[in-house]
Amino acid sequence: MDPYDPTITDPAFYKVIFENARVRILEYRDEPGDLTHVHRHPDSVMVTLSAFRRQVSSGARSVEVDLRAGEARWVGAQEHVGENIGTTATHSIFIELKEPAPPTAVGSPLGPN
Repeated sequence: MDPYDPTITDPAFYKVIFENARVRILEYRDEPGDLTHVHRHPDSVMVTLSAFRRQVSSGARSVEVDLRAGEARWVGAQEHVGENIGTTATHSIFIELKEPAPPTAVGSPLGPN
């Protein structure tokens, strides 16, 4: 198993709720001020179940994300740290794709878009 898998780096925040040969679905929950360890996501779709504000950082790059409940966003494969910088709890679902990315997907933006 990948040591940067979010269910290993942050088992208090990430829980596998479904998995098969093609996808893995994670539930994510945190509270204001919570900070994850460095972890990786493959290409994924994130569905926000609550509104939240967070900072996502990777190396020298950092982005603030402010999302409403009920949004669906593409998250390109990436390694990052996330911090809940808002005043509300985060609740979201990640639908991780297990198929390899097409060769043109190199250099995806940081965070959801």
